[in-house]
Amino acid sequence: MTSRKTTLQALAAATALASVPVLLAPAAAAADAPAGRPGGGAVVAVEQAADLTAEEVAGQLRGKIDSSQVRYGVTAYRVTYRTTNSFGAATTASQLVVLPRSGARQLPTVSWLHGTTVYRKDVASQDPESTDRLAALLLASTGRAVSAPDYVGLGSGEGFHPYGDPGATVAASVDGLRAARTLAHRKGRELQRKVQVSGFSQGGPATMLVGRALQQGGGGGYFTLGALAPVSGPYDLSAFEAAAANDKIRNSGLYLAYFVIAWNRMYGLYTSPGAVFQPGYDGAGGYDGAGGEPGEKVDVESLFDGHHTTDAIARVLPADSKDLFTADFLNKIRKPEGVLKDRLRPMDNTCDWRPDAPVQIFYARGDKDVDPSNTAYCARQLTRRGAAYRTTDVGDVDHSGSVQQALPRIVRFFDESAGAGG
Repeated sequence: MTSRKTTLQALAAATALASVPVLLAPAAAAADAPAGRPGGGAVVAVEQAADLTAEEVAGQLRGKIDSSQVRYGVTAYRVTYRTTNSFGAATTASQLVVLPRSGARQLPTVSWLHGTTVYRKDVASQDPESTDRLAALLLASTGRAVSAPDYVGLGSGEGFHPYGDPGATVAASVDGLRAARTLAHRKGRELQRKVQVSGFSQGGPATMLVGRALQQGGGGGYFTLGALAPVSGPYDLSAFEAAAANDKIRNSGLYLAYFVIAWNRMYGLYTSPGAVFQPGYDGAGGYDGAGGEPGEKVDVESLFDGHHTTDAIARVLPADSKDLFTADFLNKIRKPEGVLKDRLRPMDNTCDWRPDAPVQIFYARGDKDVDPSNTAYCARQLTRRGAAYRTTDVGDVDHSGSVQQALPRIVRFFDESAGAGG
């Protein structure tokens, strides 16, 4: 959960990419066909995104993420696959799948889940400068196969992004793993069953949701849970949104607008924009482009269509929630009732279970976007369930810095977990 592109997605290096289309037939061969939900995970198309030596991977990471653990070159692919949206309807999604040039046939499996993204191209499969691309490259360069889903409605996927919807998050992530398995099989590789799951910010609670689904048999009849390593996640979403309503996080207006508009599309939180947004932001003849200036009338809903960059949106929205939303609606965010309260409950309980796999939760004491109290909240839920876990403070760095500092530690944790049978 972050405020601008430089904080929504941590700073990353430019990557020179090859773009070699490799279309796959929609109907997979019998050996490739994913098990479980009909159609979920079926590969639609593949396009090579990068082919890098170990030295080139290290070069991409240098100055952003510690590159000392890089061991292999990697090949990255943009993969389009079938999944379901927040309404349970069939759709397509995209992801980045990265395979190590290690020569090994059996590959450890990682699912990397990204943070808050409003612009559909600011994802691992599309943006060579994103931290999510770098995270996938690093993890794959250590000998792992990496599935980095864009989620529904981002990347080249269809429809809008159902921000924070647990069902769509799990579906896109697990189906992404199944599609990655198909691709690896076609390349003469096999993915190990146990999945090491990690993710940043929005990807923190997503990590816990996907891990629970895998543990409870939701891995399409093949994948199971191997380890969990969430980073700087808003595990107490009700408290996080209340903090945004109270303007206690940076650019709270943009944060809260994204959340409210997405959840209204999914769950029907309000009957008209005028009941939520201040005059001038309620869509009444408002500006919906990307080059407006503060003070112009703004159709806020139209800005969150996946085609406007974070910077473009931030230019025309007030930084504070109190200047964007009505006082009455902000009170409803602070003290949710009805459908909002019901829909928040699952996202307030993503840690409320007992993982049968190693767990390490990373956070930064300097994080001003997602307060470290969220990690303490998650830890309390795990403790109540009798779960074993570790928490790790990566230092006095900001939100973006937390994932940069955490990634090398995640590699070591995953190495330890695999060595311990996790």
